[in-house]
Amino acid sequence: MDIKSIISVTLILFSVIDIIGSIPIIIDLKNKGVKIEELKASLAAFVIMTIFLYVGNSLLALFGVDVESFAVAGAIILFFLGLEMILGITLFRDDPDSKSGTLVPITFPLVAGAGTMTTIISLQSKYNNIDIQIGILINIILVYVVLKSSEWIKKKIGPGGTNVLRKLFGIILLAIAVKLFRENFHLIIKEA
Repeated sequence: MDIKSIISVTLILFSVIDIIGSIPIIIDLKNKGVKIEELKASLAAFVIMTIFLYVGNSLLALFGVDVESFAVAGAIILFFLGLEMILGITLFRDDPDSKSGTLVPITFPLVAGAGTMTTIISLQSKYNNIDIQIGILINIILVYVVLKSSEWIKKKIGPGGTNVLRKLFGIILLAIAVKLFRENFHLIIKEA
């Protein structure tokens, strides 16, 4: 266990998860009446990320999926979420029996999405698993705090601020999706 490595891993994961940048998405979902269980979303993301840390490569290989294809699929989902935010439309059909956004889209793809999973796999080439695990735990605590504070943040910035943030971060989400797609799509094409 190395403090410097833990700090590095934590900062890398924090920038990829970008829970601060997801605040407008969280607020937008709550404005639509979607229920988000903060603790459940945080714990589910922690479990998914931990499982992926230890068996991610094997799990993808089991399904015949490479990391690049997984990242491209995640980029497409993020792209459509960004479009929803910018255009104020609904592309993903909600389950009519469920008004919960806890697992989808909060846990996956926002917190424990393709970008996070790909990052976890790539971190293993430089850091040991215990440092990565601690970095994951620290980030999940931060995710929980942000999810829990979203109503307070919403009240502070008001409806106009929420609308501006939603559109601004929708564009940023589109840019992240395009970057993730660009970085991985050409690798898939080379293999074909």
